[in-house]
Amino acid sequence: MAEIGQNIQKAKEILESGQLVAIPTETVYGLGGNALNPLAVASIFETKNRPSFDPLIIHTSSFDRVKDFAREIPEPLEKLAKKFWPGPLTLLLPRKEIIPDLVTSGLDRVAVRVPSHPLTQELLESLYFPLAAPSANPFGYISPTAPAHVDAQLGTKIPYILDGGACKVGLESTIVGIEEGQVVIYRLGGLEISMIENVVGKVVVKDHSSSNPQAPGLLESHYAPRKPFILGDLDQLISKYTAENVDFGILSFSKTFPEIQKDHQVVLSPSGDLKEAAQHLFAGMRLLDQQAVSVILAERMPAEGLGNAINDRLKRAAAQA
Repeated sequence: MAEIGQNIQKAKEILESGQLVAIPTETVYGLGGNALNPLAVASIFETKNRPSFDPLIIHTSSFDRVKDFAREIPEPLEKLAKKFWPGPLTLLLPRKEIIPDLVTSGLDRVAVRVPSHPLTQELLESLYFPLAAPSANPFGYISPTAPAHVDAQLGTKIPYILDGGACKVGLESTIVGIEEGQVVIYRLGGLEISMIENVVGKVVVKDHSSSNPQAPGLLESHYAPRKPFILGDLDQLISKYTAENVDFGILSFSKTFPEIQKDHQVVLSPSGDLKEAAQHLFAGMRLLDQQAVSVILAERMPAEGLGNAINDRLKRAAAQA
């Protein structure tokens, strides 16, 4: 398995050699490689078994360094960057030729963000290149929010995991760009719509794409457990699968079901806090996927704040059920 530690210098040397390192961010753990090295980028796709048509997000240490990779930063996006970076915000920007086609899947815009995790900030400041860093998991599976999650999935394929503890946000970044002067949200995430609109006014929220996405992480089926994942009214689903004598697990927002054994249910936030639910979402899905159940039953969150982003992930986890 991979070595897990907090040695910034070791992580730096591995990345400079063209190999990959799992890095912590406030959102999820990323599988980092030199974004300017096509061979390192290709290694990310190979390690994740990720389709090459799905573009990557590059990570850097500051707003000022973004100008090395982007031709321009439109004024509304600059306002968002200065307000929310470092943080769970990704901007789609016109790319410079220094960014390999493989990073953007040949598209003219590159997805950039400045993560806030202090270990990764220190690492990025020490590097002369940005890191391409999609979530550190096999493609389409549940995103990792702790070092052990990465090690369990990719530990035999990468040399080092930078240990930053559990992720504080637990949902991927919100992806924002501009089309014809209008600010557009391409992916809901850890930064709420209302917070963005407080800075730039009304935004357009796009539906995700099922093929050749224009931004990272927009495939219809994604973030999915290995087991069938059913989204709906939990009371009705429990009644149905109990009658059919099927072993199931439950992922609920705040309600506990006394009739279901404890290790077969995950309550994301007993107090009904959507931020807490977001933080626990992927770990909860992963835990149920490891239990002796045949199917996982889940319910939608309240459609407000981070609930919209959580529902997006739940919908895509259930897409192939």
